Amino acid sequence: MNPRRPGVKSRLGAALGLLVLLAGCASPAPDRNRTPDPLPDAPPKADAARLSQTRLELAAAYFQRGQNATALQEIKAALQADPNQVPAYGLRGLIYAAMGDAAQAEESFRQGLRMSSRDPDTLHNYGWFLCQERRFPEADQQFAQAAQVPAYPDLARTLLAQGICQARAQRWPEAERTLARAYELDPSNPATGFNLADVLFRRGEHERARFYVRRVNQIDDQVTAQSLWLALRIERQLGQSGQVEQLGSQLSSRFPNSPEAGLYERRRFDE
Repeated sequence: MNPRRPGVKSRLGAALGLLVLLAGCASPAPDRNRTPDPLPDAPPKADAARLSQTRLELAAAYFQRGQNATALQEIKAALQADPNQVPAYGLRGLIYAAMGDAAQAEESFRQGLRMSSRDPDTLHNYGWFLCQERRFPEADQQFAQAAQVPAYPDLARTLLAQGICQARAQRWPEAERTLARAYELDPSNPATGFNLADVLFRRGEHERARFYVRRVNQIDDQVTAQSLWLALRIERQLGQSGQVEQLGSQLSSRFPNSPEAGLYERRRFDE
């Protein structure tokens, strides 16, 4: 969502040109006996909704760039145009959370859910906020409600977030089940494969963990320092010293400044 939408600049230039043209014209003397023209009608609801959506897209773009104050201004404009724009409350909650204002973030999420208690995106984002706050049972409840929405197109994304949150709470069996379900829905997502492998590794399921992390690392642009480090530690548990050295060499050459490369150089495999 790029804030420089196609056609905006040309329309703005035309509008400014029109204003300049009108400014150069002489204004007629006012007719004091003339009945004033009626005030224009408020913009149609469809126009207000389109304006609100445009400002919401701008807010999302600014948020992705880390320009949180500007994003909040765009959210304000979106809600002024359409106070019923439920996704705007969820995005506002994420922005406030990124700014460290947990109270405002939570109120934004709750306001959105008061308007639409079954909106899956708001439930998902509120769940992730609660997970960041380490309020794990509440987070799990929000994720579960989002996952129960019929025909929810982003179910795999919510299951991934829920599984990560369950792992943070060290609820390993639940995390494995949730992430396995997410993997069934979207096996091409490297984040799902990595997190499932990590949970299996922590549960001592090294052969199964190897399967999933190898699928991540076999695609070059999916390889990260974290995925190589996990694969290396799995091979070490399986007694494959040659694989450990090979993966360690790859880690050091591709990601020499990563914390994982430093741990490998110091042979700190259990950290």
